[in-house]
Amino acid sequence: MALENGEAESQILLHSQAHIWNHIFSFINSMSLKCAIQLQIPDIINNHGAPMLLSELVQALSIKTEKSQFVHRLMRILVHSGFFVTKSVSTNVEEEQEGYLLAPVSQLLLKEKPLSVRPLLLAMLDPTLLDPWQHMSTWFKNGDMNPFYTTYGVTLWDYAVQDSNFNDSLNEAMASDARIVASLFLERCKNVFKGIDSVVDVGGGTGTLARSIASVMPNVKCICFDLPNVIKGLDGSNNLSYVGGDMFDFIPKANVVLLKWILHDWNDEECIKILKRCKEAIPSKEDGGKLIIIEMVVKIDEVGNKSLETQLFIDMMMMIFATGRERSEKDWAKLFIDAGFSNYKVTPILGLRSIIEVYP
Repeated sequence: MALENGEAESQILLHSQAHIWNHIFSFINSMSLKCAIQLQIPDIINNHGAPMLLSELVQALSIKTEKSQFVHRLMRILVHSGFFVTKSVSTNVEEEQEGYLLAPVSQLLLKEKPLSVRPLLLAMLDPTLLDPWQHMSTWFKNGDMNPFYTTYGVTLWDYAVQDSNFNDSLNEAMASDARIVASLFLERCKNVFKGIDSVVDVGGGTGTLARSIASVMPNVKCICFDLPNVIKGLDGSNNLSYVGGDMFDFIPKANVVLLKWILHDWNDEECIKILKRCKEAIPSKEDGGKLIIIEMVVKIDEVGNKSLETQLFIDMMMMIFATGRERSEKDWAKLFIDAGFSNYKVTPILGLRSIIEVYP
């Protein structure tokens, strides 16, 4: 019995060690993927048009000759992580070798693909946004609003105003996400705009989503509303215009106000201020006024669900960079009531995020 107990305790110890090690080193997945993107590996393999031998990949990469021996190790972890697959290839020397192909998910990593998430990946893994994670414990002990402020002494938004390269990177990251949302949103959820003649995309960045709406619905007047530094130099079209301003001060009037991934940046008090500005900008429910929100609706009871894990990652990111959080349906309902709205409807149709229609 003593031996059995000892063996069980050993297994628990080893399992615990492995679990902790996995979390300690999980950042290596992200950094390896970032390296592959910076080396253009997905694009090189895709353009090859057939399973690509390691020797062919090494030859195509602009790397030092002495570093070629390490490419196999980089590719091995990326295959394990599900970004590439291997396939046997017959060679002239009458032996089979492994060739690399893109896994389906890596179509979203290709530079020229319209729905590429490459800009988001590079922005989120840039040292500017990685450094604040090192200051989380310090932030817990001081009076700063978030670890980003602890690191740089300014908010994320003020930092973007000061650093044009960071501002451009952040805008392109958000635009890459908006392209995916726009393609699905307008395909699956076009009915949410039925009967309207105007929409304002609040915090619309460089206008990716607003432009998509304007092109699909030429009779709808579309406004992209964001901070002046974000929309500077951008030109509209027949039914698309850009308006600069602060959503805490005012929001341009329209039948529908659209908020895509905006409210999770802000705490409850700030959200209520934004929601009240939204309510002022739209007509009554009877006259077709409503608010459309694209956000996560977290179901905390789904422990072990990988989607929940991703939502919790984003929630932590909001804690590090902003003042907001990801919210459950109960949290959202309270915000809507406190801001003076009458009712709402949640449609979980966009993967990690849902469409929430809110009525005055």
